[in-house]
Amino acid sequence: MEQFLETFFSWEHFKQSFPSVVEGFKTNLSLMFVAEGCVLVWGLVLALLRSGRSRATTPLRWLTVGYIDLFRAIPGLLVIYMVGFGIPIAQVPWLSNWSLYQLAVLALTLVYGAYVAEVYRAGIEGIHWSQTAAARSLGLSQGKTMRFVVLPQAVRRVVPPLLNDFIGLQKDTAFIGIIGVLDGFRRAQIYAGTEFNLSSFTGLALCFVVITIPMTRITDHLLKRDQQRMRVGGR
Repeated sequence: MEQFLETFFSWEHFKQSFPSVVEGFKTNLSLMFVAEGCVLVWGLVLALLRSGRSRATTPLRWLTVGYIDLFRAIPGLLVIYMVGFGIPIAQVPWLSNWSLYQLAVLALTLVYGAYVAEVYRAGIEGIHWSQTAAARSLGLSQGKTMRFVVLPQAVRRVVPPLLNDFIGLQKDTAFIGIIGVLDGFRRAQIYAGTEFNLSSFTGLALCFVVITIPMTRITDHLLKRDQQRMRVGGR
């Protein structure tokens, strides 16, 4: 037991490694916020493409379905590895000049955009058809109906599940160390490899807990409030 405590909870190693781990964790937080912004936009684009019903949009709709199925099936760690190492090696035009940080944002956007697209789609399809019919009867075009009537209601309904996805994204930022980004995980790994002690990982875990648990409680609160509103027939 003493050896276990010394390995994971050594106060001396914790103090020595924590400043460096926190500095790296700032990269994780920065990546989370940048990727979340990109995911919100990309996921909405995918959801709108998949929700199209005209014959002209059928090819795009099926391509979108294939994209969503593909990136929901591939582990995020694998996508980060393939994007972070594969794009520079393949010399993909324009993208090969991106930094590792930018490639990490791209990989997370590709993965979580597929999940968020399905959340958006559920919200859009959850709006009663009479809302669209009423808007069209007032002379609004299909685009304006989606923009001013359907989307505002749909987005409000999907905020709690979106937060759940972002909790997952926040934790998955720890994977970026695999491509060489000097984040919290990478700094903890370097310290552990040098000092043969894992207390640096305990410090990193504490950083994630401090961020994740409040987000989880906020999500639970929003879900409960939404359920109460639905029970009384509100919107």
